[in-house]
Amino acid sequence: MSGFTHFDAQGQAHMVDVGDKAHTQRLARAAGRIVMQPETLRMILQGDAKKGDVLGVARIAAIQASKRTSDLIPLCHPIALTRVACEFAIDEAANAIDCEVTAQTVGQTGVEMEALTAVSVALLTIYDMCKAVDRGMRIEAVKLLEKDGGKSGRWVGDHHL
Repeated sequence: MSGFTHFDAQGQAHMVDVGDKAHTQRLARAAGRIVMQPETLRMILQGDAKKGDVLGVARIAAIQASKRTSDLIPLCHPIALTRVACEFAIDEAANAIDCEVTAQTVGQTGVEMEALTAVSVALLTIYDMCKAVDRGMRIEAVKLLEKDGGKSGRWVGDHHL
């Protein structure tokens, strides 16, 4: 590790200057999980939730959140996303829903924060839509799975939730 990039020589927080970086294809994949009661999962799968299509709304929330990342994370650059995909997988044995987001851009900085923000907001949206029946839901294992592009190239993390 070469140190934190968001601090200047005097230790003050600053936005990293990416002006001299090359425009390259950038990709990031992030994932997370929400664990719930079996009945809550059943309601989501059967479409019985009072607020409607839980996973459809969470998917839209993820995409919207990815586009608003720089509004939420103070030193994050606003970037033009070229693609955001949000997928859900049901783990009935664990009473959980796994979420994975892929974010892409062509630019001077990566999209890790956009992918992580999208996953977090998707899971929070599921929580919000189902909290009336299950306040004990647990969001866990939000993490970066992969990033590619830029000077540092490709990085792949531990894919286990």
